[in-house]
Amino acid sequence: LDAPVSSVALRKSGDYVITLGTRFAALKWKEQLVTTITQVDKDKPNNRFNDGKVDPAGRYFAGTMAEEIRPAVLERHQGSLYTLFSDLSVVKHFDQVDISNGLDWSLDHKTFFYIDSLSYSVDAFDYDLQTGKIDNRRSIYRLEKEESIPDGMCIDAEGKLWVACYDGGRVIRLDPETGKRLQTVKLPVDKTTSCCFGGKDYSEMYVTSASDGMDKEWLSRQPQAGGVFKITGLGVKGVPPYPFAG
Repeated sequence: LDAPVSSVALRKSGDYVITLGTRFAALKWKEQLVTTITQVDKDKPNNRFNDGKVDPAGRYFAGTMAEEIRPAVLERHQGSLYTLFSDLSVVKHFDQVDISNGLDWSLDHKTFFYIDSLSYSVDAFDYDLQTGKIDNRRSIYRLEKEESIPDGMCIDAEGKLWVACYDGGRVIRLDPETGKRLQTVKLPVDKTTSCCFGGKDYSEMYVTSASDGMDKEWLSRQPQAGGVFKITGLGVKGVPPYPFAG
């Protein structure tokens, strides 16, 4: 492809939708065919999409950021958060985002959780499932110094949030109601980037990591950097992903 693919979602009608550069696009896997649905941030040629996920009503939420000069170093406030609706229309929720990142919804679908990485915060919004509107933004957790930068995020079947900590070498489990950290799982790499549940019953956690920007010495100390890890025995399951309704 001609641009980075930053997120992938299942499509109700079959195959996938993806975020590709600054485009929402449809992917037909067998045919190796990608067609653009719509483009965002047309006035910002240096931007690209980052993380994205489908909400419980089948809308595709995804946010943008400026291209990085080095990992986590970029022109700030260039990104926005968007939703692709099932009729293929797009709505912008807000701009002034640094690095649009992890996102998910509470189990009762009344709260939307969101990370703008350089705010070092996990935020919550009131969520209207009927319309897809979000409002009343507030911070529910601020990362500790050793946790570093919040990156990808997912929710578990008990309604608790898991956040991958970039440069923190860990995933943390948070209670969004109390704002307390419940658990820390450390990994053998610093640059943990995202997490999701998988396996037959969603009891396994998969964690991605990065090696970008690491010199030879760093890579020799962390030869697994850039790998994908499976964590078992967490004692909690994830929630199956929602397919895009369009």
